[in-house]
Amino acid sequence: MRGLFTAGVLDVLMERSVKFDGLVGVSAGACFGCNYKSGQVGRVIRYNKRFARDPRYCSWKSLFTTGDLFGAEFCYRTLPMELDVFDAAAYEANPMEFHIVATDCATGRAVYRRLDKADERAFDWIRASASMPVVSRPVEIDGGLYLDGGLSDGIPLRYFESIGYEWNVVVTTRPHGYRKFPTNKIRLLKPLLHRHPAVYRALVTRHVWYNEALEYIDARVAAGAAILIAPKEPLEISRVCHDPDVMQRVYDIGRKAAESADLSFD
Repeated sequence: MRGLFTAGVLDVLMERSVKFDGLVGVSAGACFGCNYKSGQVGRVIRYNKRFARDPRYCSWKSLFTTGDLFGAEFCYRTLPMELDVFDAAAYEANPMEFHIVATDCATGRAVYRRLDKADERAFDWIRASASMPVVSRPVEIDGGLYLDGGLSDGIPLRYFESIGYEWNVVVTTRPHGYRKFPTNKIRLLKPLLHRHPAVYRALVTRHVWYNEALEYIDARVAAGAAILIAPKEPLEISRVCHDPDVMQRVYDIGRKAAESADLSFD
């Protein structure tokens, strides 16, 4: 739910008609970022608040009955195709590239996919990118199993540069200066991930690449090749939130951050 900060940022940029050649989203950034390509200002905060307390959207009931805390059928089929329709035609007409990051359960490594069509396959890749381990089933695509891209490359600036994007705007949901530290709590997840040992190893080492990615962003900002938009203070919202007022507050913080950002490159 920290991704609602990102949603606020993106809505302001869309309102200001800021055009990008490409966008890459990870986890909630994939779920919310696709709306930039479809040009649907306000859609993310609207449906999150509308379904905040709907057990089909996110609930322990959904986890126990379907294996997914965020209901897969509801979130990636019913909601975008019937209840708050995703504009597939606008998405496909927009020349901006949209990429997502997911984690291969067999290797624990990042996989990257460019999604040109807004079809069921694309929604499966977006779902995979946002499927948190333990509280989500791995998503099967073409015989492979995939989970949250945040396990392997949650801030893919290097990837985007590697495919030709020389100047980038990076949106993070942690304040500048934040660093991730290892925790023994991760060991509690090992029995729950016994079928996917590579995913567990990715969790154990996640802080290493994550902190390196943050340092790399700082270096690229200093070099004039990247602009960072981040909250000034920690966002007081958990990974799961059922309070529309809290959702709106975090979204508004994102809007303010975008409104004050200088998006000019030297």
